[in-house]
Amino acid sequence: MPYKFSITALLFVLVNVGMAWQLWLVGKIIHDVQTGKMISRAADGSLDLSLAKYWLVLMVVVAIGRSVVQYLGGVMSLIIGQQLLYILRERIMLQVQRLDLAYHWQHGMGEIVTRTTRDADKVRDALINFWRQVFEASLWVLVSVGLLSWYHSWLGLGTLFFTLSGISIFVLQTNKLVELDRVVGSAYDKVNQELSEGVNGVRVIKSFGLEQQRIAVFTTSVQDFIDHARTALAFASSRIPLPQIVVAMSHVWILVIGALLVQQGHLNVGELVSSLLVANTLVFRIEGIGRVMQVFADARSSAARIWELLDEDPKIFSGEKTIAEGALGLRLSKVSVKTPGSDNTILHDCDFEVSPGEVVAIVGTTGSGKSTLAGLLPRLLDVDGGKVLIGSAWAGWQNLKDLKLDTLRKKVHVVPQETFLFSDTLEANLKLAQPSASHEDLLEAIELASATEVLEKISDGLQTKIGDRGITLSGGQRQRISLARAFLAKPSILVLDDATSALDAITERRVLENIRKLRSTVGQQITVVLIASKLSTILLADRVAMLHQGKIVAEGTHDNLVANNAEYRDLVGVEHGK
Repeated sequence: MPYKFSITALLFVLVNVGMAWQLWLVGKIIHDVQTGKMISRAADGSLDLSLAKYWLVLMVVVAIGRSVVQYLGGVMSLIIGQQLLYILRERIMLQVQRLDLAYHWQHGMGEIVTRTTRDADKVRDALINFWRQVFEASLWVLVSVGLLSWYHSWLGLGTLFFTLSGISIFVLQTNKLVELDRVVGSAYDKVNQELSEGVNGVRVIKSFGLEQQRIAVFTTSVQDFIDHARTALAFASSRIPLPQIVVAMSHVWILVIGALLVQQGHLNVGELVSSLLVANTLVFRIEGIGRVMQVFADARSSAARIWELLDEDPKIFSGEKTIAEGALGLRLSKVSVKTPGSDNTILHDCDFEVSPGEVVAIVGTTGSGKSTLAGLLPRLLDVDGGKVLIGSAWAGWQNLKDLKLDTLRKKVHVVPQETFLFSDTLEANLKLAQPSASHEDLLEAIELASATEVLEKISDGLQTKIGDRGITLSGGQRQRISLARAFLAKPSILVLDDATSALDAITERRVLENIRKLRSTVGQQITVVLIASKLSTILLADRVAMLHQGKIVAEGTHDNLVANNAEYRDLVGVEHGK
């Protein structure tokens, strides 16, 4: 915002020039009073007050003008501050949406919330409050040294020496304040993380009677934050007065040297008083820098944390190719995936293929990589080795990395087990998948997801506010609403990551039968991948693939696997011949 910053800077220049003018007028008035020029007696014996009235009017005009300009400068500072905060938070939000899941796994929600709120506020305060204090103090140093030097060079040089000495001490102390605030920021991250987990996990906490334990953990985090904050504040409080004392020595200098100059006739009393008032204002301005020095140190640390987030390069980039029309299947060719930030392998040389229109269930033990595999298909995650392809054997295969992300994610839709619904109306949540959907389209999707009874039970139908994360609905109801949202999108490939785990077997079968009838936006049958843990889900698939130690180790129908694979029988909990 260079234009607004320039106007604000000009207003501050005028404010400080006005202040210097006021103090010069005070010295001039005192000198005129001392020499008897202020009030004189006319030839007719009456008192001549014209000069006194002139100085009085001029003082009032300058004071009012400076107050108006200072008010306008303050308003402009507030406007710039709010716009700056908006820009910072908007950029952080855009960056958070750009970054892939791997980044979010490595950095908790509390850390991102801290950078968006506390850190952004501190940067705003520094760029506005600290900038204003430093800018005005720098202006006043120039103005005051100039005015004092105009009175006498020794007054200006001495004041300049003490001022620069005090500011140098300020600067030397800043790095330590930054280090301390980094520690405070990390402690604040933990407080935010504990708070978000305590709110989001309230059901689990209450179910296991963990209220006191979680309160104790949160209290420990808060106390740790308080201790670090107190340490930083104690350092600032004990160090900042020293440079203020050094700057305040300019008072003594002006008083001593000024008195000598008055005695020698090089300076009048009015100029001495004016010089002392200038030095007094200078001390207050430097003290203002001292008060915001902690803000500046905090902001340097906060800015570094924000820039770390904004400078983080997304690991997933959009390709340029469009997806070929027609039915879509998928193929994994020698795919390898590692845990973000470590060398732990999740998938290793994994080969897997699903034909267009096929319904395939993927089973495996906990931690075998099923959800990771599901995240690869819409490129929420990227492979470390190998290729993920979509297409068909007859129409050809396309590498996901070559495709446009927005069109890919419209064609490939993943419904996770832990559904997420926004704190909005039911209609708004459904229309996330298809903003142009009609009322009839919404009702059809709800019916396909066997969620009609959900709609009938809630108070205001599609306009019902469903609360934060869908808290007003049961787990099964949330899953059905999420399924309806996915059906509304009409994807070509639908991945259900245990997305029917909260449904009874009858509802689950009905939903899958409805899925088999679905057609994508181009009228082709939808390919369905079921990440399954329930036997009832597995039985609904055309084919089953078993994932073990990062690889597909067995494929076939449920009956064939039961007959020929002991590991599969143990996994699904059936005996041979049943």
